[in-house]
Amino acid sequence: MTFDWRQYLDVARFLRDRTDRDSYPDREAAYRCAVSRAYYAAFCHARNYARDRLGFFPTYGPDDHVKVRLYFAKRNVRGIASRLDQLRQARNRCNYDDAVPSISGELSRALSLAEYVIAELSR
Repeated sequence: MTFDWRQYLDVARFLRDRTDRDSYPDREAAYRCAVSRAYYAAFCHARNYARDRLGFFPTYGPDDHVKVRLYFAKRNVRGIASRLDQLRQARNRCNYDDAVPSISGELSRALSLAEYVIAELSR
């Protein structure tokens, strides 16, 4: 059985919902993790979609992050490439920047972008 990468989106929502409901000691850390999980849910789902339906040959390495976006961009598939790039940028901000202004807005946007990518490629 293979892993369903869309489950990472459920984890991202869980992190958001749990930290909003409880007085979680470090909401920012949870939100940063949630943005990262949202990116990987969309990226891996898109990679596998391109592999299984469009003839993409992934290397399963770091180069795939660029190659998948370029593959979708060349095929002009429903704005997937631009949304994946926006998600990647958000993930990079959350993983590397010391300060992320409006982390809750960053998370909301990342969840929406990931939901769009997954929904469009799940039709």
